Amino acid sequence: MTSATSQFSDHPEASAGAAARPTVAFAHLGCEKNRVDTEHMLGLLAQAGYGVSADEADARVVVVNTCSFIQDAREESVRTLVQLAEQGKELIIAGCLAQHFQEELLESLPEARAIVGTGDYQHIVSVLQRVEAGERVRQVSATPTFVADEHLPRYRTTGEAVAYLKVAEGCDYRCAFCIIPRLRGDQRSRPIESIVAEARQLATQGVQELVLISQITTNYGLDLYGEPRLAELLRALGEVDIPWIRVHYAYPTGLTPELLCAFREVSNVLPYLDLPLQHSHPEVLRAMNRPWQTGVTAGLLERIREQLPEAVLRTTFIVGYPGETEEHFQHLLDFVAEQRFDHVGVFTFSPEEGTAAAGLDNPVPPELAQQRRDRLMALQQPIAAARNAAWVGRIVDVLIEQENPSTGAMLGRCARFAPEVDGEVRVSPGEGGLCAAPGTMVPVRITAADTYDLIGEVVGARAMVEEAVAARRAAL
Repeated sequence: MTSATSQFSDHPEASAGAAARPTVAFAHLGCEKNRVDTEHMLGLLAQAGYGVSADEADARVVVVNTCSFIQDAREESVRTLVQLAEQGKELIIAGCLAQHFQEELLESLPEARAIVGTGDYQHIVSVLQRVEAGERVRQVSATPTFVADEHLPRYRTTGEAVAYLKVAEGCDYRCAFCIIPRLRGDQRSRPIESIVAEARQLATQGVQELVLISQITTNYGLDLYGEPRLAELLRALGEVDIPWIRVHYAYPTGLTPELLCAFREVSNVLPYLDLPLQHSHPEVLRAMNRPWQTGVTAGLLERIREQLPEAVLRTTFIVGYPGETEEHFQHLLDFVAEQRFDHVGVFTFSPEEGTAAAGLDNPVPPELAQQRRDRLMALQQPIAAARNAAWVGRIVDVLIEQENPSTGAMLGRCARFAPEVDGEVRVSPGEGGLCAAPGTMVPVRITAADTYDLIGEVVGARAMVEEAVAARRAAL
């Protein structure tokens, strides 16, 4: 289970009033958007005087923020719920599984004292109070809302250095394989002023990396302003004192020249683009209800590389989609070999009840889908290794996230690696034993690379000056 980290047991608000109200444990599963919802529930409960903990042994009541995106995620969520029920815990089930299967959960789990939908996490305090009064609560809005703003309490679980900021909720697209619109509704964007205000709050907390998240971040603002406003948002965030701004989920149709210009010109916006392409063959894309992508992708990737030469490109693909032939799959292999992405994730198709793809003919046998996944990953691995190897010899900023006090060795990430989904930089102390504390950025010389990670050493100020002088002389 991916639980919220135990650090919040030390949060000052968590203990305030804890004697008056019981401690509530949290278990978090799923994506970064779910994590932000968890953090708001933690903040609201802490503000109301409840103790909060990541250790289920500390509490009689456990809030489980669940995921229902694919079958594996549902199985993990159900497994977590059953394990906690067998421990005698009373459960408040929140998140996508609660939105998706509220009736089934209430019927099959007597320990479920409340069901909280994806747009109802802001009611967690009143839900818990009703549970304490003996009520069995169903707090699920048929149409999820989105209320997050800079005033909603938040209790971060990702450490001091990294924070996720949800700029919009829901999705207007209707990809045939995806259940997200059913679980989280249509896109609803936050105003630019609200996002910037929260970003400034996070900057005062020492955040070094801010990850902007939504389902289709490049469509940010379309529902609110009548046109996408991500470029304007990035320029506004350029005035916030956070070194790294990272954007997750850049759909091809939203990467306009204006937006690419903002990526290039705003100094703290990283040239990191996460493009969920899903496939390359036009027939498969049409079956996925993504016809808009056909004919766009290759030309767009060329423009990105022209306008952002330092761009780091990540993407995800689905293999084994109903009707995918060997010819379709070979097209995808050729596409990946040609485009040479920095990072690639591959999923086998999961038929989701309630989606158009669940009833498609010509299913691909699961074992064949798995073989195709393995073949695609085997193709990508030497590409990823070569993309990493190109960084050997460079000096890059690395955000230190872990330190081994006994050896001085450190783990961190440079700008080409997003938290939790990409690789790491394994850092050794530099000359004179130079080290860095977690949550700080240091210059690191990359000395070696493997398929997924980089290796380097801390660089002192003197070495940086000497290298800069040498580079300048070489250019003359």
